[in-house]
Order: sequence, then structure tokens, then C-alpha cells
Amino acid sequence: MNYTLLRTEDARLITGRGRFVRNLHMPEARHCVFVRSEHAHARFGLQPNADEQVQVFTGTHCLGAQLPIPNPALPLQVVLAMPVLPVDVTTYVGQPLALVIADTLDEAQRAAGAFSVHYEPEALLTSPPAYDIAFQWGAKPLDPPFTARIRHTQPRVVAAAMEPRASVAQWDETNHTLTMWLQCQAVARARDDIAAALGLPNEQVRVITPDVGGAFGAKASLSPEDFALALAARALKSTLRWSATRSEEMLSAPHGRGAALVGELAVDAQGMFTSLEAKLTFPLGAWLPFSAAIPLRNAARILPGPYRVAHGKVEGTARCSHTAPVNIYRGAGRPEAALLMERLVDRVAKSAKRDPLELRLQNLIPPEHLPYATPTGERLDAGDYPRLLQRAQAQFGYDVERAAQHVRRALGELVGIGIGMYVEPCGQGFEAARVTLHADGKVTVASGSSAQGQGHETTYAAIAAETLRCDPDQVTVTHGDTAINPDGVGALASRSIAIGGSAIKLACETALEKRASGSASPITVERRYTAPHEGWSSGCVIVRASVDRETGAPTIEKLVWIDDAGRIISPALVHGQLVGGAAQGIGQALMERMVYDDSGQLLSGSWMDYALPRAADMPEIEIQSIAVDTDANALGAKGVGEAGCIGVPAAILNAVCDALTEFNTDDLSFPLTAETLWRTMFPTPL
Repeated sequence: MNYTLLRTEDARLITGRGRFVRNLHMPEARHCVFVRSEHAHARFGLQPNADEQVQVFTGTHCLGAQLPIPNPALPLQVVLAMPVLPVDVTTYVGQPLALVIADTLDEAQRAAGAFSVHYEPEALLTSPPAYDIAFQWGAKPLDPPFTARIRHTQPRVVAAAMEPRASVAQWDETNHTLTMWLQCQAVARARDDIAAALGLPNEQVRVITPDVGGAFGAKASLSPEDFALALAARALKSTLRWSATRSEEMLSAPHGRGAALVGELAVDAQGMFTSLEAKLTFPLGAWLPFSAAIPLRNAARILPGPYRVAHGKVEGTARCSHTAPVNIYRGAGRPEAALLMERLVDRVAKSAKRDPLELRLQNLIPPEHLPYATPTGERLDAGDYPRLLQRAQAQFGYDVERAAQHVRRALGELVGIGIGMYVEPCGQGFEAARVTLHADGKVTVASGSSAQGQGHETTYAAIAAETLRCDPDQVTVTHGDTAINPDGVGALASRSIAIGGSAIKLACETALEKRASGSASPITVERRYTAPHEGWSSGCVIVRASVDRETGAPTIEKLVWIDDAGRIISPALVHGQLVGGAAQGIGQALMERMVYDDSGQLLSGSWMDYALPRAADMPEIEIQSIAVDTDANALGAKGVGEAGCIGVPAAILNAVCDALTEFNTDDLSFPLTAETLWRTMFPTPL
């Protein structure tokens, strides 16, 4: 494997030659702007101003068109029948009510601004649980000598992709076909959903995702705006384009996180974990994306993480609400599980007067027990959790750091050390690839999985080149176009290299066999690969953090991270994924927060009200990788894209709580802003 490969995507991206939806040159396209609800729940009536140059598309034009149902594999108790555009009742602030169409964007914006909507506000409703999940195992100990209990809430966060949502819909009246350029992570599902909404067979809909400026799970499902654009393009027999503003993105695009976590952990006199009880409450929005229930399902099934716990009771529920939807967001339940478990371990270590690192080491699942059947029915396939912790301990200089912490505390400083262990499930199911060996030695790889900036063109070419024993420059990779690529699941859940890459590898091997048997070029092989089981990556993060005693301002002083992503195809790209995930994990832990008031109005709808980490906020990160191969796929690879959002926030929380050990931090929640920490130190106003 050529580990010096540069990202082949970068030549066009860093020279301004990227092909994003927003800069597609389509002079025939008309521009669209959405009129959005100003109320979270209200009856409404539309009164568009007369303008012959402007057309309006509303809920009455798409009666019967519903948003797709969520993942049928998850047994939801409540499935909302959500119209693409509402007719008379709005259910969240920012919900699109009408589509205004004009020849220029300026005309569309002016017409939308002049739009008159009459509202009759109604009370916000409390929905019944839409999804419940529960696990229970073992016998609860009667009188454990040491217990710890915590409550932790996570605010909602916004994906904040570089490129807000955008789409173009082009209707061909001659052939009765629709072509859509979209930002999405699951191209084949997007095509299927659009075809269903329009009542068309799949072959009459083509979906293309060109370059996508980030997704992070928020673009895993299509939004009402995408379906409205498709319906309007067919009705008007034209080409329509829409691009969200940043404010629209924060107001109406899917959010992430927002869970409330309650847990209790018990330890016996020998230091063994004897009982874990957890209650998980996850938010949903006014409509359910395809994977809406996944964060709760993941958090519940991942507990108790990489540890052995004799007894457990894990209960979770998710409810709909009058807000923007909540979707999978980088990690999707994995960060919540790690944070709850790791915070409990630190708390119970304090109760038992044990070093938190030693207590973890005692209770981690030994490598010789892997594969390991977890009490929630999962299979931890391959890894070495004690080795991760011991490597992090050595790299961090744990014993020296603890001694230095003691000295600094004696001088009055607030300094803490926190550990975050994690396991990360890395996708199930299938992906498909088509490989063509041309007579001139060139190779074309067509993948069913798309990309949003991860570098898949580079890594997929590297996998093909290694298997075919050719130069990566000979390989061209295509993806993100349902007309020329095989169907796949998509770029979700850290599954692309493990499953999508395995499909490429096996297709290449079959192509080589055909060439060896005398088949003439071009040789084309299509392979659909289904992973035999889920792979699980893992890691350990140790953080040293300080808190200013006068202002409460936190500082991450040191961050050491050991990650096991199995076989690594491109170390440089893995490093980039880890650092990028860490930035989002730091943002969640220290500054990001979406806020609604009691009437469902969003109070943090711009960058003036919502903080994101900048370069100056990033600490130096020391990363090492160990590779324990897995048999969960043909490459031996595990996922890596979400790891930074999983282990980093947990380690930061433990480090800050350790720094504030003289104060009550049992229920300290994110974001750990200076104000939050100052109020923890000084709960009564001076």
C-alpha cells in the first residue's frame, strides 16, 4: 500500500474547481425561496401577493404527498404522517409552508418577503413515546458498598456543514423523468424516496450528488424542501433550484444530540462493576428522518461499553416535539453511551477511593474474551481494550501527570485529568461496487457509496490499486450518481471503507480471476458485499484540563488519544478524520448549544448566538493508532469517522469535573462554558 498518497480530490477542491450543487451552471433554472412558519404550532392561511412574474407552490398542490416513513427495521410506536408541505397546520418554527418561484433569486426573495400568512397559534402538544427500548440482565446486588449516580443533559447541536443544503430538480417532459442534484449521504435511498413521492418507478428518477461540503449525518435523509422542489418541478415542467441560507439551515435542518441521561453504577468491595442502571431520554422533532430512532437505539445497545458488568437495566424513550427534526449526528448515540458510562466510572472510583485508571483496567473486557457477546445482544468482534488504556497511560505520562496535578492543586490551581474509553459500532448490511478493467490498463471503480469530503475517491482507488497491483493513478472512481453507479446503502455509520471498500476489493479479485482465465477487455465485474457482522472500533482518550478559578474559563492543556480502527488504508486521511471529529467533540463539550424557548421559538438561530470551535480553540492532539484486524469485513478495517465525537467529550467532562473536585459536579452538563463552570463554583450570586 502506498501510504504517501495525497487526496486526489484536493486538486480541484483547493483550486476552486469543485462541483457543488450551489454552483452548478444551469441558466434555465428558476429560483426558489421558501416561506417558513413563524409559529411552532398554529393553524394558518396563506395570502400570496399577486405578481405575474412569480409562481407559488403550496400544500394544496401536493395533496397526498407524504415524507417517507422512518427505518422500518425499527419498531416505532408512533409514525407521523407528515405532509411535504402542510395545508392548514404548522408544527414547528421554520417549517416550509410555500415555495415561491421566480426567474431570479432576488425576485423570489422579495416575493417571499411580501408573503402574508395569517396564524392562529395553538398550544404545544406533548407527544406519546414514539420509540422505546429496554435491556435487562443479571441479578441486582442487594447492598453494594460503593455506588455513584449522575444526571447529564446534552443540548441540541447543529451540523454546521461548510455547505448548507441545496438542490436542483430538472423535469424532462418528453421522457417523464426527473433528475435531481442533491446533497445527501444515501443516494439510492434518496432516489427511491423521491420516486415514491412522485408515484414514479425508480428508473424514471436520477439522483446525483456532486461535491458535498460536509454532512455529519444531517444529510442522511432528504428534507421537505427537496420533495417540494421535485413535486413543483414536475408540476411546472421546469428546472428549479434552491439553496438554504445559513439561518434557514439552523432553523429547519436536522439537529443532533439533545439527550437527557441518568445512570447509576455499583462496585463491590473488590472493585468489580456489579450493577448499571440507566435511563435515556432522547428528543425527536416534528417529523422523523429515516434514522431518527438510531441515536437512542445505539446508546442503549452500546452500554456498558468495553466493560463487564454483572447486572444491568437500560431503558430509553424518544418523543416527538414541536421543533426541527433530530437526526443522526456524527456518533449517533455512541457519544451518549460513552459519556454516561465514563462519567459513572469516575464517580464510583471517587466513592470507592480508587484510581479511575486502575478501576477501568480491572473491569475492561480482556482481549482473550473477544469476540464477546454483550448483555444487550451485540458482538464485540476484535480489539484489545486494556492495551489501549495502558498505551494511553504511558503516552500521557499518567503517573507523572498525577504528581504534577497534586503540586498545582497545592498552589490553588484547578486542574484535572479525565479518561474516556469507547467502543464504536461501524455499520451493518451491504454495499456494492462495479470494477472495469480496460484494455489500456486503466481501471474504473463505481461505488454505491457516496462521499461528503472524507476522501473516498483516494481510498477507494488505493484499495483497487493494491488488489489489482497497479498504480492508483490508473484508477478512476465514480460515486454519487444513480445512473452510473450500483445501488448502495450510503456513507453512514463509519461504514464506507469497511463495507464499501470490501465490495471494491472483492470485485477487483473477481476481475483478476476473469482476466487470468482469458476474458477479453474490457472486463466488468459488479459485486454486492454484505458484512457478516458488525465491526467495532475502540479507543482511549486522556485529557488534562484546567479551570480559571476567577472566571470559570476551561482550558484543554493536553490531549492524548489511542485509537484502534483496525486495518488502516490511508494514515493521513485517518488522522484527518480523527482530528476533525475531535473538533466537533470539543465544540459539543465546551460551547455548542441550540436553545428553544417554551413556545418553540429558536433562540440560537445565527452564529451570533451559537459558538463553534475555531483554530485557536483546538489544543495539540497526540494521536497513536493500534490496529487489531477484524473479521467483520474483507479488509479487516473498522470505522474511524465518528471516534472524535465519542471519546473526546467524555474525557473532557471527566477532566473538568476532576478539576472542580472540591465543588459539586455530579450533574454537570454540556456545554462547559465559563459561565456554567463559574456558577458551579459560585452557585449563590455574590
